[in-house]
Amino acid sequence: MLKPYLVVEWNDTETDAKGWLVVHNFVNGYTGGGTRMHPTVTKEEVIRLAEAMAYKYVACESETTGGCKAGIAYDYKAPNALAVLRRFLIAIMPYIDLGVSIGSDLGTNYEDILTIFHEFGIDIPMTKSMKQDQKVLQGIKQYDELLTTKMDGLLLNDVVTGYGSAFTADEAWKFKQEQEGAKVVIQGFGSVGASCALKMSQLGYKVVGISDANLLVTCEEGLDVQKLIAHKNEYGEMDQTYFESHYTVRSNTKWLEVDCDILIPSALEDVINKSNADIVKAKLIVEAANIPISSEGDEMIKERGIDIVNDFVTNVGAIRFYESVIFGLIDPKPQAVIDDIEQLCRKNTYHLLSESKKQKKYQREVAYEVFRPAISGLLEYAEPSKEETSY
Repeated sequence: MLKPYLVVEWNDTETDAKGWLVVHNFVNGYTGGGTRMHPTVTKEEVIRLAEAMAYKYVACESETTGGCKAGIAYDYKAPNALAVLRRFLIAIMPYIDLGVSIGSDLGTNYEDILTIFHEFGIDIPMTKSMKQDQKVLQGIKQYDELLTTKMDGLLLNDVVTGYGSAFTADEAWKFKQEQEGAKVVIQGFGSVGASCALKMSQLGYKVVGISDANLLVTCEEGLDVQKLIAHKNEYGEMDQTYFESHYTVRSNTKWLEVDCDILIPSALEDVINKSNADIVKAKLIVEAANIPISSEGDEMIKERGIDIVNDFVTNVGAIRFYESVIFGLIDPKPQAVIDDIEQLCRKNTYHLLSESKKQKKYQREVAYEVFRPAISGLLEYAEPSKEETSY
C-alpha cells in the first residue's frame, strides 16, 4: 500500500466519536471521495478507502481529481448522528474550502452533507481556479438540478453506482461466456445494493438472495426486487411484512452459503475474509462495495480461481456522474449520465479481464497495474500579497 499524502484525525467534544480525513493524492489541487459513518470504521480502513478512490479516479479517466476519503467511527442510526456528522465537517471545513471534495458513503446522506456545506456558504467544494471557471460553475448548477431527478422511480444519485456495478457484472459474465439467466446474490441493500439488484433483474439475471443488516431473504425462482425496494426503509432494511410466502428468511450471516453464479458485496469492508472465503460458491465476485474482501480472503479467492472485478473498476458510477457533469463531458440529462457510466464500466471491465487473461494473472493484480494513480498535485493556494508576507 502506498502512503497517503495527508491524514487528519478528529475527536468529537460531545460524544466518543472519532473521525479521519485521508487524502491519498491531489490532481490539480483537487481531490474527491465520500464520508462513511459506522461503529466499525478505523483509521486504517479510511486510508485503504482513500487509496481505492485514487485508483477509481484513474479508472474514471479523470484528469482533474485525486482520491480522498473521510470516515467517522459512530453509529449512523443514533439520534445524534447528524449532529456528529456536522461537527466533523466543521472540523475539516478549511480543507473542504480549498478543494477537498467530500461527499456521502455508507451511513451518510449526500443531501445532509450539502445542507451543512450550504450553512457555511459552500455549494460544492472547489479549488480557487474552479470557482473562477464559468464552465465549472455551470456544471455545478446542472449537477444540482440532476440530483433532484429520478430514474426508474429512484433518485439518480442513488442509482448511478448500483447501475454501474450491474453493467460491470453483466460485462464480466458475458466475457466468461457463461449461460444466460445467471443466479445472483447481493449483500447489502442500501442505495447501491438495491439499485444494482434492480438493474441486474432488468438485464435478465435471477436475483436469488439479498441480505441487509437484519436478515437474508432467498428464493430459487428469483426475488421481486422492485417490491422489496418499494418497502425498504431509509437504512436499506427490508420489511418482512411484504415478503412472498415462498421466500425463505435466514440469518444475514448465511449469505455466502446461497448457491449462486455471481456474488455482489455492496456494503461493508472485509465481509469476505479468511474465515469464510472457502465457502464462496460463486464463479464471479463483483465488488460493488469498497474493499469488501480482506487481504487474507483475497489470497484464498485467488487460489480458488474465482474471477473478480475489483471495487475501483466496479463502483465508479457516483464519481463519474459528478466528473462528467461538473466538467462538461456529457449532455447533462439523466439518460446520458447512465449511458456514459455504462460505456465506461463495460470498457474498463473488458480491458481488465482481457489483460488478466492475456497475462495469466489475477484480476486484482492487473487492476493495480493498469489504473495506478500518480502521487502528485498539491493544494491550490492563492499567491500571498505583500501585506500578508510583511511583518
